[in-house]
Amino acid sequence: MPTASPARKSSASKPAAAKGGKPGKESDHPIFSELGFPVDPNNLYRQTVGSMLQAADLMDLPHHLKIILAQPKNEIMVNFPVKMDDGTYRLFKGYRVQHNNALGPFKGGLRFHHDVHLDDVKSLAFLMTMKCSLVGVPYGGGKGGIKVDPYKHSKSEMERIVRRFTTAIAHQIGPDYDIPAPDVGSNAQHMAWIADTYSFLSEVGGHQPEAVITGKPVEFGGSLGREKATGQGVVDTLVEMLPEVGVEIKSCKFSVLGFGNVGSWTGKILQDKGAKMIATMDHTGAIRNDGGIDAHQLAEHVRKTGGVAGFKGATRIDKDEFYKTKVDVFVPAALEQMIQEPEAQLLNCKVVAEGANAPTTPAGERVLEARGIEVLPAILCNSGGVTVSYFEWVQNKTCQQWELNDVDRELNKHMIAAAKRTRDARKKYKCNLRTAAYIAALERLASAYSVRGIFP
Repeated sequence: MPTASPARKSSASKPAAAKGGKPGKESDHPIFSELGFPVDPNNLYRQTVGSMLQAADLMDLPHHLKIILAQPKNEIMVNFPVKMDDGTYRLFKGYRVQHNNALGPFKGGLRFHHDVHLDDVKSLAFLMTMKCSLVGVPYGGGKGGIKVDPYKHSKSEMERIVRRFTTAIAHQIGPDYDIPAPDVGSNAQHMAWIADTYSFLSEVGGHQPEAVITGKPVEFGGSLGREKATGQGVVDTLVEMLPEVGVEIKSCKFSVLGFGNVGSWTGKILQDKGAKMIATMDHTGAIRNDGGIDAHQLAEHVRKTGGVAGFKGATRIDKDEFYKTKVDVFVPAALEQMIQEPEAQLLNCKVVAEGANAPTTPAGERVLEARGIEVLPAILCNSGGVTVSYFEWVQNKTCQQWELNDVDRELNKHMIAAAKRTRDARKKYKCNLRTAAYIAALERLASAYSVRGIFP
């Protein structure tokens, strides 16, 4: 059966700190040794920080900022017992990593997944810092999660797990300090339970406690447009960037890896703009229809069945055929490290638009670049979610409810501005788009540190 689950280990070569921002073989960057980084070249945190260090070297970022940004400010790990429906108790492990708050409160999602690990959470928190800086919102980066498979627990068990986790980290989050949000495996209902639990903890509740978290249901302080925000951001980026590679949205053919929140909304919004989805794959299998797959109908099918397999509007294909399907745009919208060397060799597209966080490994990107495939990096494409989370937070703080058109318009402004910053950095430093996006993000962070200084 085809599967979209990532292979955590690969034969990928060690990442390199390359001049010119081109992804080349990675040597042992002095920062890695100085800070005691894991030596495994497949370690996600080493890979993500390595990409940042390439950009930092190219722009001559001061050494003290490199080491500050290479490690999180705080790493919080909690273990907490929860009573199951059958009366037994299970111990769960949770995380909250607060990477950097030079630009504002920590901000980032909560992942509920059976394979959550500290280095993964650190990587995602680091990427949130970069995304927030690039897209121009006043936040730093954070991330968290629970090592749990939410699909193997009843609603009542998940409510107790979520509320107990909230209690465990309540003193480390707050509306003006650290504001979580949904991520893989978590949803608006979970966010509502977190906000409600937090509001009852009077010693940490404070003013407008619902602002402690974003991605809530609209009925409980959520924002219109938040559910589709990440997918909308991917599409806004494509509309802005595709003309440069000679692709028009109305004639665009695309494929999507992962058909959860980000993948399905990307597919639906692109289809509504005239583009055609040819193939998609998730953990249940891969499907293809050269005449086009109706993304709206497929989303409803996935909602009912849990995956794309069995959809009557397309034909089942194998994993290799999925990657080989000829399209203009390929959107990886599942988990990290899924586009490694083998997948990169198979892809038949002009553009990879990273809807997921860190879906392309350095080794995979080297292959894509050698083949002339443009990569629109995740810290640009994936930043729509945190941008609309910021809008939700502002609405909570000011007791307002924005109209959907206002949300979409403001999001589009941020995405276009982030794309422009990325293009400007590429032109100035003559590097690839990933390095350019990191440079644009680092420039804003460096400016903040230049006026803030380092205490004491």
